[in-house]
Amino acid sequence: MPKLIALILGLVQGLTEFFPISSSAHLKLVKMLMHATEIPVMFDLVCHLGSLGALIWFFRTDIKQLVVFDRKRLSYFFIALLPLIPCYFLLNPVRKFASQPEFLGLFLMLTGGILILGGRVRIKHKRKRSLLRDVLLIGTMQSAALIPGISRSASTISCAQILGWKSKDAVRFSFLLAIPTIIGGNFIEARHLWKKGQITQFLNLECLIGFAAAFFVGLLVIRFAINWLEKGKLKLFAWYCLLIGFGANVYMFLK
Repeated sequence: MPKLIALILGLVQGLTEFFPISSSAHLKLVKMLMHATEIPVMFDLVCHLGSLGALIWFFRTDIKQLVVFDRKRLSYFFIALLPLIPCYFLLNPVRKFASQPEFLGLFLMLTGGILILGGRVRIKHKRKRSLLRDVLLIGTMQSAALIPGISRSASTISCAQILGWKSKDAVRFSFLLAIPTIIGGNFIEARHLWKKGQITQFLNLECLIGFAAAFFVGLLVIRFAINWLEKGKLKLFAWYCLLIGFGANVYMFLK
């Protein structure tokens, strides 16, 4: 892989990870535009690890607060992960089928639809809200992101807002939930690479470039992204996903 392409893909990952627009979809789109679709999933994994590092660094105080002083609240994040386990295995055949490039634009447009719903729909609670039920529903919606092109943060933030959560609480929960989710997903992928004897390729120069670009750009972007999302401004990202999704559909049709 040319080092310039590794740098560009790392920059794309860092720029898009903290917005509800599916960083994975953008990596695929950029690969298609640069005719670099042969780049292995392993490189995407390394780029995601870079942005994960930025996420952990940004929320380091919140993580310490949860682990040391607020174990009860910490348990809700593990509860939210529970639906992801059966969904990963149940949706695996669907995920493989939906990973075809022809569907990428469609699922990006679906992300736009999810964001529109998150900005407009609110459920009226006739009785006291159940936090346990809420986190299970949010965790279930997170499973939708197993399908390439559907944004994890768009699904979880929109679900929380529909359930009546304040935008700030929805965003913070979504991004803190992303940490164990990404770690778990990367562990599974790394295990597959280990079995194939490809794990040492993590240390090549191109992977290090992608990791560094995703990490440092992520650090620059994350504060702005979270401040923007905490204001509940999802409409811009909804229209962006609809437009990019439509463009991807046209590109695949003309290709």
